[in-house]
Amino acid sequence: MSVTTVSKVLNGHSDVAASTRARVEASLERHRYQRRVKRRSTGREQVDLVFHELAAAWAMEIIRGVESVTAAAKVDLVLSQLGGAHEPPQQWLDGVLGRRPLGAVFVLCHPSQSHCQQLERQRIPFVVVDTDSATTASVPTVGSNNWNGGLLAARHLLDLGHRRIAIISGPEDVLCSRARVAGFRSAHDEAGVPVDPELVRYGNFYVNAGYEYGLELLGRTDRPTAIFAGSDMQAMGVLRAARKLGLDVPRDLSVIGYDNLPVAAWIGPALTTVNQPLRDMAGTATRMLLDIARGVELSTSRIDLVTELVVRETTAPPAEAH
Repeated sequence: MSVTTVSKVLNGHSDVAASTRARVEASLERHRYQRRVKRRSTGREQVDLVFHELAAAWAMEIIRGVESVTAAAKVDLVLSQLGGAHEPPQQWLDGVLGRRPLGAVFVLCHPSQSHCQQLERQRIPFVVVDTDSATTASVPTVGSNNWNGGLLAARHLLDLGHRRIAIISGPEDVLCSRARVAGFRSAHDEAGVPVDPELVRYGNFYVNAGYEYGLELLGRTDRPTAIFAGSDMQAMGVLRAARKLGLDVPRDLSVIGYDNLPVAAWIGPALTTVNQPLRDMAGTATRMLLDIARGVELSTSRIDLVTELVVRETTAPPAEAH
């Protein structure tokens, strides 16, 4: 391969075929090539914040957490989203390699092994905000304890006396969704109450899944007396389904969400939910990134923040216990 081709790969040019780029990167990796990178002078340093998908209130909490740290550090914030993909395309990476920011914060997405090698070669560090714990030990990551969140939600409902509890988690192929279900099951095991597999659903974290599955579950003759939704948005869909069916919350149905978005405290009735400290997760990840960019050695590559139950107005003992 020509020197020109190798140079284009090293400098992040996009006019290189994927197969050629892969061969060049493999060769550079075999020879453990490292280059000294001179960052472009753009007036102010930048941090890239990359979402797999911008999801309204949830994303805003992350943005606010990152922005609070970058503003204090006088660093510009560049925002991009991948349209639902969990791995950035080469086109996005080429732009980053061309701009050479201080680093990147990935939210529920992470670069492929090939992309990691390109970023490392250009001395562009990255940190992942990843609630599903799917990253490797070598990738600096900030998450939260999803298993504990599921445990706390189910334990609260069981302690209130509920025995038919449904769960609408997130996508089944996302580890945080499965972790919340695992915690939910553990609380049932702890209480000696079997989980009815007919009451387990996997949604998409959005209102529509909560509404559609809510109608389905609450339309059963043996409907559940409580539903744990895997996100506050899904919980709002459940609340809408309950209203449509003429059910009172919490007299006829208890509902628990997940995330503790600001809106959860303002809807009526105010939502009982699991607090996932999204702003703190984002701020912690950004501080980790800035430390790495400035040569500070991290004491740990993985930080999991605590989840807590916030009890409000959507949970109560089941009607037969009143």
